[in-house]
Amino acid sequence: MEITRRRLLSALSAAGLLAAVPALPAAAAAGAEGRARLLANTTAVFAGTAGSNARPETAAKLAAVERTARADLAAMDDAGEGELFAGLALGTDEANLNTAYRKLYEIALATRTPGVPADLYGSTAVRRRVIDGLVWLHERYYGDQSRGYYGNWFQWEIGISQHVSRALVLLADEVAAYRPELVATYVAAMDAYLRNGTDGDVDLDSRFHTGANLADITTNRILQGALLGEPGEARIRKALVDQLTVFVTIDPYHLNHRVTDGHYADGSFIQHASVAYTGSYGKGLLTRVVQTLKILEGTGFAHGEELVPTVHGWVRNGFAPLIFEGWMMEIVKGRAVSRPETGYADVAAVVEAVVDLSSLASGAAATALKGYVKHVRDTSLGPLDPSRFVSPVSIVRYADLVADPAVPSADLNPAARSVAFNAMDRTVHRRPGYAFALARSSDRISKYEYMSGENLMPWFQGDGAHHLYLSGQDQTQAYGVDYYTTVDPYGLAGVTAPVERRRTVPEAYGTPYYDNPDHPLHFTASSESQNTYVYFPRGTARWSGGAVLGAYGVAGMVQSSDVAYRDRALLPEDFVVYRNATATKSWFLLDDEIVVLAADVGDPAGRAVTTTVDARTALPGDRIVLTGERADGRPWTGPGTADLRWLRYADATRSTAVGYLFLDAPRVRVTLEKVTRSRRVVRTANPDTAVTRSVLGVTFDGAAGAAPARLAYALVPNADEDRLRAHRHGPLKVLANSRRLQALSHSGLGLTAANSFTPGRHDAGALRVEGPASVVVRRRESRRGATVSVAVSDPTMDRDTVTVLLRGRPLREVTADPRVRVGRAPGGTRVEVDTHHAYGKSFTVTLSG
Repeated sequence: MEITRRRLLSALSAAGLLAAVPALPAAAAAGAEGRARLLANTTAVFAGTAGSNARPETAAKLAAVERTARADLAAMDDAGEGELFAGLALGTDEANLNTAYRKLYEIALATRTPGVPADLYGSTAVRRRVIDGLVWLHERYYGDQSRGYYGNWFQWEIGISQHVSRALVLLADEVAAYRPELVATYVAAMDAYLRNGTDGDVDLDSRFHTGANLADITTNRILQGALLGEPGEARIRKALVDQLTVFVTIDPYHLNHRVTDGHYADGSFIQHASVAYTGSYGKGLLTRVVQTLKILEGTGFAHGEELVPTVHGWVRNGFAPLIFEGWMMEIVKGRAVSRPETGYADVAAVVEAVVDLSSLASGAAATALKGYVKHVRDTSLGPLDPSRFVSPVSIVRYADLVADPAVPSADLNPAARSVAFNAMDRTVHRRPGYAFALARSSDRISKYEYMSGENLMPWFQGDGAHHLYLSGQDQTQAYGVDYYTTVDPYGLAGVTAPVERRRTVPEAYGTPYYDNPDHPLHFTASSESQNTYVYFPRGTARWSGGAVLGAYGVAGMVQSSDVAYRDRALLPEDFVVYRNATATKSWFLLDDEIVVLAADVGDPAGRAVTTTVDARTALPGDRIVLTGERADGRPWTGPGTADLRWLRYADATRSTAVGYLFLDAPRVRVTLEKVTRSRRVVRTANPDTAVTRSVLGVTFDGAAGAAPARLAYALVPNADEDRLRAHRHGPLKVLANSRRLQALSHSGLGLTAANSFTPGRHDAGALRVEGPASVVVRRRESRRGATVSVAVSDPTMDRDTVTVLLRGRPLREVTADPRVRVGRAPGGTRVEVDTHHAYGKSFTVTLSG
């Protein structure tokens, strides 16, 4: 299948998103020369070149390649009966089989990596030992289809194929001389294991062949095509056409192949149909497509430089807002939050991709990407270790980039930025000194992701849980796996939860998943029922979203039970379901404060509930100081329970602090305790490593049977006591706080923001909102008169029109988005916004008068 301009135009037009991806020119007939270049490029990506590996910057990488290969060879020497590597039992564990193939790839890599000692590099004996290992595994554990495909589908369709394909590329010349039938044998087997495809090929209608998974599969098939010679060219071209679909921006109203996985117009990235996943699967997709662009360079199969602007957009709008001082935010990592790898390691993988992308870009785009790499390096509180890059060539590019005085260090984010990732129910608010990350959920987006014994206690991670990152702090001490290990899962920062004990999936069922294949919903490990009700359940409320006006924003959500509780009558009797507490919440995102309003906080079942204002962790030896002021003006030092006007938490050891203003709230319970738990409580595969942290909890308690409550409070990052005292007389004013309307004004900013949750008219001071909506209004006075800016969004994503009335003298339109109409109305100015199929987008207008 030719990757012609017509073919690509046709494919992209089917998705309705032609403008998002530039069309490729017709590919040249690549032929043998193109295939040879593709294989050489792939070898250079993973093994480096003589030039790159002669550089001192790659020495640590080469040492790691050598060390790993020698350890793998020693394990081969010590293997027992039925083993290829000592201690790696085969035959029933697909993860062990994948590991065996990975080890063969690691040995093959050492034989092709210039600079590795000669007893490995270029060694025919070692290469043939790897080839013999490939033959041995195929004959005993892989080639027989009737004995394979147990456990996790991923290993059979992606993981094993990735290691085999790369190993065969590295050993291509030796395989041709020693076992020339091996390539065809393995390609046939890999095709046979692609059981979620069609006839051994990709199926774009398969729910398994989407997003990052599709990029992995198609990259494997590109390599396989190059290995097959001339008969493989059709495979290469078909794989490239399939992979091009991941570059298409998802339009939720015109889905291509019914796929919701991928990048959205607002910067969101979704995998597994409904999981916010930029920091894990999104990172994997970015890495893979950039690698593929490098592999294809100069081959004639495709002109990858035409796709660079699309990937640049992913970095600028999708990744950069989620990276704070070199740390990947937890709200977009799904079950990966329970893994011991840090957010700094996540960002290092992104940096390598951006380094390589910058080499494919030109002009201002290349400068911006290079500048961002320097910015991440300059601001990261964790070590950005290029020796952990996949490619030695990337290490050299990184070193040259960092040393280039002509490249200025520059963030892709403005200093102040508020981002509504409404397509994935996430919000990020950034200011110099801090970043606030909020996880929401709805009937569109999952509350959490649990799978394969990972993220064992995730129940409330999408119920308004937040992370408040402070500048200058090593985030491994504040967040990461140790946060989830030591903080009570019912007391995550920002969460309203019922007082009850829930069981993990292994506790509830004795296995990592619910197994009931005979039920009409057919529960098996990767079934759609398992996904819907166990692995990543969605909420049942529609309202979740927010609006952004410049660098300010408002977000909100209606908390709900998940779909399993809603559908409990349809589920098996032994299926465990949980009812959630109720709450309607809004977050007002300002300069110095994040204000939270909560209404209808309670439980129809009569259970006690807790609402956690914040939960913070520190190293056990850090000196923590708690100060505050009681409602009657007397000073307070905690911990304890009291009527508080404000509270300040300071880590004097780290020079960090957070203040809390209690605008309308009951008594506050403040706890500070040392907690020690094993990392295994959040992930069964984690080492049994005990972690100790000092854990702060700031909590409102709602008694069993109590009437629904309302709360109003603010987080004040980096606050000192004088700043907290100054809030006694403003500038914050709560205008409304009910399950119908939540609104706030800030007199210093001239800003009013509101979330309306129900049909009808909603009045918030000089602002009237018709029906459900999010609105931000900012009024600024000058000698020439008033300038009023307005942003409007539909958080239900269902409305065709949202109308807002600005009371006061009539205003005239200065600038407006195309979908905004301005007119006069009795008592003021009417702003009408066409929100049809806008998917939570904010529309803005500037008025004067």
